[in-house]
Amino acid sequence: MDTYDPRITPARPDLAARHLEGRVTAARFVTGEIREVVEPSAPVRTAPHHGAPLATEVLLGERVTIYEDSVEGWSWGQLESDGYVGFIPSIALGAPTSTATHMVSARRTFVFPGPSIKLPPQMALSFGARIAIASIQEPFAVTAQGGYLPASHVTPRKTHETDFVTVAEKFLGAPYLWGGKTSDGIDCSGLVQVALTACGIACPRDSDMQQAALSISVESAQAKTMQRGDLIFWKGHIAIARGDGSIIHANAHHMAVATESATDAITRILAGGSAVTGIRRIAKA
Repeated sequence: MDTYDPRITPARPDLAARHLEGRVTAARFVTGEIREVVEPSAPVRTAPHHGAPLATEVLLGERVTIYEDSVEGWSWGQLESDGYVGFIPSIALGAPTSTATHMVSARRTFVFPGPSIKLPPQMALSFGARIAIASIQEPFAVTAQGGYLPASHVTPRKTHETDFVTVAEKFLGAPYLWGGKTSDGIDCSGLVQVALTACGIACPRDSDMQQAALSISVESAQAKTMQRGDLIFWKGHIAIARGDGSIIHANAHHMAVATESATDAITRILAGGSAVTGIRRIAKA
């Protein structure tokens, strides 16, 4: 079998995507079916059971190409957004509906069954969730399904944020969760991906992918040279410079998204056996 990254290649010894035929070895090849995430968020796991490690998460409105559905209630497929491959609970997926027109721009918001915040909310959505808005009835945005959420908490998908550091700061205090990408829990590379994506910058999922793939220029790996928006890499970890000598990162030391002195963080992480592997600056368009 060809060498490939299983995180972003829909191929297993027993099954692979049809478009990979002739490039990988598999017992059978299938054409995928497009599905849409219909839950506020859904786990993408490394194996088809709830005890398997969380690889990443998908949010409401995201599209997934599914290559297999199991009788145990798991669907195996590839995310449209970043190409990640894994197992998703089948119940969280449905047929594609109205094309999403907006995204949630607040850290977290509620969808109500009617135009009143006193009603029991139908669901809670995290930053980045994609929704189809049928109309704006101030102070609410009305979804294609008839849900109501604060109009100030959504923005048109064609409108991008301008400062990904500010986006990352929306998550300050959110708990750390390996593989997480929501306000309920997020990890270091998930925070970077969410922030960059909101600014219209394509970003892979994991920190090693980010270090290798982002359009970046290499800078000296010293805290005093960091500018706002610089990305600091360790093996298996990433942080964002805030431009004032501090960084923001989701990390297991604080078990949260936190800010701290860049020098203190570099010193602490080095004492734990990991040195900075580089500081990168996203090239300006």
